[in-house]
Amino acid sequence: MQEVENLSGLSPNPEKDIFVVRENRTTCLMAEFAAKFLVPYDVWASNYVDLITEQADIPLSRGAEMKGKCGTNESELEISWLEQAYTLKLYFLKEGHNTSRGPEAFWRLSRIQFTYDTNEHTYFKDAVSPGKHTASSHRLSALVTPAGKSYECQAQQTISLISSDHQKSVQLLLSEVRLQPFDITADFVFSEEHKCPVDQREQLEETLPLILGLILGLVIVITLCVYHIHHKLTANQVQIPRDRSQYKHMG
Repeated sequence: MQEVENLSGLSPNPEKDIFVVRENRTTCLMAEFAAKFLVPYDVWASNYVDLITEQADIPLSRGAEMKGKCGTNESELEISWLEQAYTLKLYFLKEGHNTSRGPEAFWRLSRIQFTYDTNEHTYFKDAVSPGKHTASSHRLSALVTPAGKSYECQAQQTISLISSDHQKSVQLLLSEVRLQPFDITADFVFSEEHKCPVDQREQLEETLPLILGLILGLVIVITLCVYHIHHKLTANQVQIPRDRSQYKHMG
């Protein structure tokens, strides 16, 4: 028995969507992200002879319909909105490879397909020869994550898709992503996160000045302590007179 749930209303961010697929009363796929598409399309110039290119900015709308499919090594998530004028399909693949440490398993986003209809007037204005088009990824390997972990990336990522509309380049902008299509061990709970390289770098850039400041402060404290000890030892040493005439007063 498979259940699908759109929990986007639980997100404090109105641009962020939450989708859950459950099988046998347990979660098998969870996805949270903000997404929008930048889609170029042709319109007539003012002389009605030349074509010019406009760009539609299409967000993934809340309240979208969804389907999902979970598998041992393959999973899918399908999201449709505005009466199926727009449909996003995400395909996930889990596989293994050999490393110097031995065999390791990981999962990745292996394919994206986005179907859009330039007859839809919310985002497309006066498109030439309006109709349905499909934009797809080519040899995609994105969101690569060790098996058993969830993928997390707050930073915005851009993935290019090639459209059936004269090979135009459609851009998918993803941000605030938390995603796990396999091996979820607790219902509605993500496994340990695997942060994307951009987030790791930003975290390092935030903590590095603090670490350097602490090290510098420690060096200053150690230097002052060494100076204080050295000064104290020097002050306590018996001063031997350099003038030999003073020797007669000694002893």
